[in-house]
Amino acid sequence: MAAKNHRTMIGGQAVIEGVMMRGAKVASMAVRAPDGTITTDIWETVSAKDKLAFLKLPFLRGIVNFVEMLVFGTKCLMRSADISMPQEEEEPAVDPAEKAKRDKTQNALTGFSFLIGIVIAVGLFIVLPATIVNFMKGALDSSGVGWIKTLLEGLIRIVIFIGYLAAISQMKDIQRVFQYHGAEHKSIFCYEHGDELIVENARKCGRLHPRCGTSFLLIVLIVSILVFSFVTWNVIYLRILLHVLLLPLVVGISYEIIRFAGRHDTSVKRFLLAPGLWLQKLTTREPDDGQIEVALTALKAVLTGNREDDKW
Repeated sequence: MAAKNHRTMIGGQAVIEGVMMRGAKVASMAVRAPDGTITTDIWETVSAKDKLAFLKLPFLRGIVNFVEMLVFGTKCLMRSADISMPQEEEEPAVDPAEKAKRDKTQNALTGFSFLIGIVIAVGLFIVLPATIVNFMKGALDSSGVGWIKTLLEGLIRIVIFIGYLAAISQMKDIQRVFQYHGAEHKSIFCYEHGDELIVENARKCGRLHPRCGTSFLLIVLIVSILVFSFVTWNVIYLRILLHVLLLPLVVGISYEIIRFAGRHDTSVKRFLLAPGLWLQKLTTREPDDGQIEVALTALKAVLTGNREDDKW
């Protein structure tokens, strides 16, 4: 029965035609190549928490995990795009100096893409909601209750988030990514249940997982309403700046909430995670057997053989 109740810290994300998994010691990415084969990349995981022990403290560990997953996830997305793209002809051999130059350029592009993503996210989820509510401040100020503006701002932020997910979920390419997202969850459930890691077993598992990144992001948006309620509305530019500065605190609190919920099977857990599970109906789709096979390949590559190594 112990195997049936195993909760793992292994997690990952869907990429283009594949799945990335991050385990206790290594990370892997399995991608379906155009010729039908599965290409697997494996990296040794080195976290800032391994070098600086104080970063393992509550709240700080969540911030570190979030940043590292964002950076690594961006690299994996770009790498998966290269693998899944049809190759018209075999590339000639490249000398080491040229390869190093290409790798440096690729890293620069990855960093640039990451920064652009951060700017867009700040604009959509911080600047835009605050600006909309600020334009309405005349009517809202008459209520005499400042928290109403903060609540409205938070609700606008959540509506934008759900609307964005609903819009991109209509795109065919994104639907395939969401299928791989479902395959990722099914494979992890299969491992946590202690079943043999084969397609037939994973197919029977659910596609909505309580420790999903989608659930985490929704919790971030909800926690931000509480944290940002302490920030002034008097100067809109100052409010936006303080929002950005307080984001690490919001992320740290949200991580501890989802960590607590993942470790305890209680009614409180079900209450906390229910909205995120509902939202996963947008961000996951039922995968086919080939997609489940890819997810299982990525999962197997990060297992150490000792379940205690990846215990949540």
